[in-house]
Amino acid sequence: MARRCELTGKGPMSGNNVSHAKNRTKRRFLPNLNDVTLQSEILGRGVKFRISAAALRTVDHRGGLDAFFAKSKDADLSDRAQKIKKEITKAQQILT
Repeated sequence: MARRCELTGKGPMSGNNVSHAKNRTKRRFLPNLNDVTLQSEILGRGVKFRISAAALRTVDHRGGLDAFFAKSKDADLSDRAQKIKKEITKAQQILT
């Protein structure tokens, strides 16, 4: 399982551990990933994602999963998230 957020594309970064004597050794900064089930009001069901804590706050800020997908770019989303976004947009078109 990749250490990458399915909604924002946030992944591991690299950097240095710096000791008191300024010795530097390589390290990795991993994203804070959580397994969550987000509810889609348009689809009427929950969708499981592995997303970062920052992405979860962004989804809440934008007003839910449906509103998040409306503003998100396809390049940032995983393949599975792109399929869910297409399902939501199809369901929106049917409702209107």
